[in-house]
Amino acid sequence: MNQFELPALPAQPTGTPWPTEQWPRAAANPHDPAEFERLADEIFNLSGAQGVTYALLVIKSGELVYERYNAGANGFYLQYSWSMAKSITQALVGILVKKGMIDVHAPAPVPEWQGDARSEITLDQLLRMSSGLRFNEDYVDGQVSDVIPMLQYEGRHDTGAFAAAMPLISTPGSVWSYSSGTTNIICRILKDVVGGGASGMLRFMNDELFEPIGMRTATPKFDTSGTFIGSSYLLASPQDFARFGLLYLRGGTWDGREIVTRDWVDYARTPTYRDAEFCYGAQWWMKPDEPGIFYCSGYDGQRIACFPDKDLIIVRLGRTPEGEIKYVWDRVWEIARGF
Repeated sequence: MNQFELPALPAQPTGTPWPTEQWPRAAANPHDPAEFERLADEIFNLSGAQGVTYALLVIKSGELVYERYNAGANGFYLQYSWSMAKSITQALVGILVKKGMIDVHAPAPVPEWQGDARSEITLDQLLRMSSGLRFNEDYVDGQVSDVIPMLQYEGRHDTGAFAAAMPLISTPGSVWSYSSGTTNIICRILKDVVGGGASGMLRFMNDELFEPIGMRTATPKFDTSGTFIGSSYLLASPQDFARFGLLYLRGGTWDGREIVTRDWVDYARTPTYRDAEFCYGAQWWMKPDEPGIFYCSGYDGQRIACFPDKDLIIVRLGRTPEGEIKYVWDRVWEIARGF
């Protein structure tokens, strides 16, 4: 398989009910049960510096085969998505694309950009983090960060406008640079297209995405202007995050209803940027050393990982510092290889 080929996405097995109301359950049956338990124990038994794992779920062939919680969490515990919300934002764009209400290859409809070079930026470039806009994604140093003032200080009332005001520092489409700001620009565009402010957007999200797939704990957060803060702020239960992963693993169709097209799912998992450690598509991540795996990723080690060749989803939620995340995720990848 070369780096541009996408593996086929597995269908829901005949006779396996969709988990719209509740997850069907089965035994895990990894190749080596003792090794599986050892790896799971290591994911939960972290040192103080490694943080804490709240939840680990494994979905195999559409069935919940492993579910474990820690630190007071349970199946109803709501966890912040952090940047996993970006992947949900990508789904919302895909719904509007399917309806013919938006064109990702046209210039993005941002009023502030009319009449300057930013008017050439497309929604596709925003989705793929190649807009050319300045945005410093530093989560620690508020003196240099753009994301901290956007989410916590002067930009918090209108996150999309804050990000849209950033200057152009490279030709659109020429440089990849991870930016929560561009996702919130997208969310402001979504709000304008859908109409009705925050209430209209919430109704759209519930009617078109969350309710059809049973993701009923999903709780998006909006800024004062009514924009969904899709860079970072959505809460849901571990099982509901797994439902979202299953939607994409199944190619965008849920129990006979097309939520987003299969082409849109393929668009999400087609890499724009690659290095030795990761690839980035359209608001989704991939593993360059294991083609086919695609995943949502959030601050502190939140993940929804999809493994098409194994018909497998692994959800990990917790609080792990950036420098320790590799320890956790090396073990998650090993769990996946054991199925």
